[in-house]
Order: sequence, then structure tokens, then C-alpha cells
Amino acid sequence: METLGAREEGKCPNILFAISDDQSYDHTSFAGSTFVNTPAFDRIAEEGVYFTNCIAGSPGCAPSRSALVTGRHHWQNEQSGQHASAWLKKHVPFIDEIRRNGYYVGRTGKGVGPFQYARDESDSQWREGNAAGPELSDIRYGKEGHEDRRPTTRIGPSDYFSNFENFLENRPDGAPFFFWYGGTEPHRRYEKGSWKRSDKRLTDVQVPGFLPDNDVIRGDLLDYALEIEWFDLHLMRMLRYLEEKGELENTIVIVTADNGMPFPRAKANCFDYGVRVPLAIRFPKAFPGARVIDDPVRFIDFAPTLLELTRTKPEEMLAMRGKSIAAALSSKKSGSGVLRNQYAFSGRERHSSSRHDNWGYPQRAIRSERYLLVWNAKPERWPAGAPQCVDPEDSRKLLPLYGMNETGEHVSEWAFTDIDASPSKSHLVEEYVNKGARHFLDLAVGKRPQFELYDVQADPYCLRNLAGNESHAKQEAKLKKALFAELKQTNDPRVVGPDKEVFDSYLRYSPMREFPAPSEAEMDELPKKSNAAL
Repeated sequence: METLGAREEGKCPNILFAISDDQSYDHTSFAGSTFVNTPAFDRIAEEGVYFTNCIAGSPGCAPSRSALVTGRHHWQNEQSGQHASAWLKKHVPFIDEIRRNGYYVGRTGKGVGPFQYARDESDSQWREGNAAGPELSDIRYGKEGHEDRRPTTRIGPSDYFSNFENFLENRPDGAPFFFWYGGTEPHRRYEKGSWKRSDKRLTDVQVPGFLPDNDVIRGDLLDYALEIEWFDLHLMRMLRYLEEKGELENTIVIVTADNGMPFPRAKANCFDYGVRVPLAIRFPKAFPGARVIDDPVRFIDFAPTLLELTRTKPEEMLAMRGKSIAAALSSKKSGSGVLRNQYAFSGRERHSSSRHDNWGYPQRAIRSERYLLVWNAKPERWPAGAPQCVDPEDSRKLLPLYGMNETGEHVSEWAFTDIDASPSKSHLVEEYVNKGARHFLDLAVGKRPQFELYDVQADPYCLRNLAGNESHAKQEAKLKKALFAELKQTNDPRVVGPDKEVFDSYLRYSPMREFPAPSEAEMDELPKKSNAAL
């Protein structure tokens, strides 16, 4: 946890960077959620700058976090931008640069991952240590007499606040700090029904339009809400501690999430509930508060912004695509036209191991304040993963279609594995197979056209595809032109080659599943079969 180098003269601001794991943009009480209570986030938003259209670099954690710390689109970062691959040394994060400039750096919880970092000397091209900085997560609930106060043991054991407190207690005198608070919540490992031990009610839940409105979905959303509130609780403790120490007013507090909610048609999709995340930034001494900015803000803008705010000149980072938004933070302007960004870009390749030969589902997306255009580069593939996988105990056999076992129950790890296993996912499959209720499952897993266009102001759930609609032809053409210009300018291999399939070739270091090669039948839409026919 040593500081490196000498910082410039003068009082540099501290930075507390808080990032939750899988939280969509409207799931804060500040944004109007009736079933999620986030007083810490609300305070930052009320006293600082709130961004209504923060677009993550990807709908998955690893590529999104890669874009955040490098200031580059994930497709510019080779293996270092792809889920569960290796992080190369040359992709230097901004955190290294500010540490070199004299900042005392540390983190707790989830850093930049999942990536494979150097394991031994043979990994000579790989980075040693997490790109989010040195970890401080030793203080854990239930360890060495530390009382377990978690609302459910499925929440991670790290006591985030106590680790932050320990970090500050060991800070060298006079050194500014950068602390990465990476909650592992609300990433899925939920205890089903954990919300029942709280004061939450099913009737308070707002169900997104791409999910059926019933008690199964509402209960799953309340379990999700409980974990967001745990993340927010530790953030509140950090804010109060900084206030007690007289450090809060000299600390830039940034609160966001890496991608959207872990539910069908959200996470791992470039729709708004997959890439649009909360963002609030507070620093009253320099950033006029009580402001709302509606322009799209990009994850690739974080790195250049924080380098400017810490007066750090990057020495080893590769060229950044993002632009600093420091001037907008320091202005008094609200609404639209505050940022230079007309568009934000995002994309994905592979997420989980979900298709034959570890293929991904390549998407690129462009988002204006009002419209979203998604390019599905491989529309013949299943967007949520293949409907069957090979039996791990007998490679000559396939497991049941859709992951349905003999009793008609969904075994979530068998199919559509880009969707996290959950009661919501199981419910959609079971309802479709057993009762023929195909609409919501089709929305989540059905094959999609090459292009999708949505008016996200009129259609926040991205349900009405306007691509090919004559009334929106000019808007579609404008967005396509801007998207492909960005992809060409940033040398996206999917567009400029020479190897357009290079992303599928990168090794995956997380667990693998084996899937059969696509057949002609799989090129058709979801088959209309009953459970008996399966």
C-alpha cells in the first residue's frame, strides 16, 4: 500500500470510487424506485451532480471495468477487454498513474475482473495484481470475533467499511488517497426469500415491462434490492467516517455500477437495463451541486477525468478514447448540452461460457439522449446462450432442451447461460415449456435481427424495435453512420479486421461448458413444443 513518486504541491483531492456489481440505472430511491432505499447514493446525487444517462462500456463486468480504468473501449483492449481472459501488462489503468503521482491507493471487494492476472514468472506478458489496486479485504464478518451482521450469508463476507477505515488509519501523513470500493452486491448469489426478513413488501415492487408481473419476479427483485441496500449501507458508513475525520469536503465521491441488473433481458444485453447505470458525483468545493445532466456520459470518460482532477500526467497508459468531463462537473449547467458527448458507445463479446467453442454474442451499441441502436453482429446465434449443452458426464449425450429436467423444473446451468441462474430465469423457462407462455422467454432468449432501434424515452424497456420503420429511417441511418465511424476509428476487429473472429479465440480462464455445434434446426426460431414433446 506504499505511495509511489512525488505529488504536485498543493492540496490534492481524495477520491472515493464506489462501484456496485450489476445494478440498473433506476434502482435507487433518488431515481424514484419504490422498493430500493439508497440514502447514501441519494445524498451524493442531491448534493452533487446526477447523470441520468450513464452508459457502461459493456453489459458485463469485465469488459465494462476494462473500459472504465483504461479510458478505451473494451474492443480496443484485446484480451484485457474480454470476460475471464488475461490482463496484459501494456493496458495500464489510470490507478497506476495516480499512484505514481503520490496517491495512497487501495481497494476492497471486487476490483477489475474477472480477469486472469499473472500466476508466476511464466506469465511474462500478464499484469501482476488487480488493475484496481492493492486489496484490503482482510476484515470479514464472522472472522476472529468480528460479529456477522449481514442480512443473509449469501452476501459477501467482506466488511467493506472496516477495511476502508483500516486503509485510512494507515495512510501516510499528508498523502491524498484513492480508494476503490467494489461491492460484490447485487451480483447473484441471492438467498431466495431473504427479503421476507426485512420490512419489504411485494406490492411496492415496480416490475420492468420485459418481465412478467407476478410474485416470483417481485420476490426476486426484492432479494436484489436487499443487496443494493447493503452496498449503500457501507457507502453511508464511509461518508460518515470521512465527515467525522474532516475529510469529506476534500473527497471526490463517485458512485456508479458496472452494468445492469442480473435478470433476463438486462445484464449481458445492450438494452438500457443492461448498460444504463446509476452515476452521481459529489465534490461541493469545486462542483456546484443539485444538478442533473442528461447528456450521455461514457465509462471511457472516467480515466481522463480522474487524471485531470488529480493533476496527473499519464506516462504509461495507451492512448485513451475517452474525454475528461471535469469542465462539465465544475460548471453550473444542468440538463442537455452540458457534455461534449452526443453519443455513448458500448458492446459485448462473450459473457459466460454459453455457446459452441466458447463463441460470444457480439454486439455494438450507440446511445444518444433519446435513441439506442444495437448492432447484433451474429444474429444467427442465440443471444442468451445455446438452449442445450453437452452432458459433462457423457460427451455423446445432450442435456435436456432449455435445461428442463424430468420433473419439468429448470436446472439453470444447462441452457441460456448468459442469463444468471435465478428464480426469474427458471420461471420464464418453466412457464414457456409447461404452459406455452412464450412471450417473456422470447424477449429474453429469442434470436434477434441484425439491427434494433429504440426510442428509450418512450420505450424504456426496449420492447418496440423501430429499425426498418420508415418514420425513423433518418434517425436509424444517422446512428448507424456514427456507430460504424466510431468502430472504424477505434480499429474494432469486428469491423476493420483482418481477423474479425479474434475475440472468440482468446482463452477463457473461468469454468467452461461444452455445447454442440449449431445445427440447421437451431437456425430457426424457438421451436413451438410442449414439455411432453421434449
